Amino acid sequence: MKEIVKTVHITQKDESELTDAERKLIDAAKSSTYRSYAPYSKFCVGAAIQLEDGEVLTGNNQENCAFPSGLCAERTALFYTNAQYPDTPVAAIAIAARDSNGEFTSVPISPCGSCRQALLETEHRFARPIRVMLYGTEGIYFIDSVRDLLPVGFDSDCLV
Repeated sequence: MKEIVKTVHITQKDESELTDAERKLIDAAKSSTYRSYAPYSKFCVGAAIQLEDGEVLTGNNQENCAFPSGLCAERTALFYTNAQYPDTPVAAIAIAARDSNGEFTSVPISPCGSCRQALLETEHRFARPIRVMLYGTEGIYFIDSVRDLLPVGFDSDCLV
């Protein structure tokens, strides 16, 4: 038997430790939560994507009473980005959420499995890591690559 251990390196920063670029991206994600459509869960999520050229685009969760018809903030932002800028690599994504009381979550939230898979595909597509920033009022998590969120992910190399 062989044991394989994979670890994830997460850096946590306080808002006072952010660079201007990090603050801009996280603020865009936080702002995007206010444009979320979440009448059922009241859980408003915003995502902001920074392209390699510095352009920032946002998305937010869009719910539907036919629950599987909604879409998460991360994929809303990612699919819009890939549709409008198909040749520009994604450098980073920031994610923030507000709870049913309208308050930002104290602990950072992480993308769901479907969003992780879509982000991993984009990372694979451009053959470069996407930096992930997860906002929480008690600290912001920084993860160097989507691959770290999905260490045994499925990508086109699996189809060979």
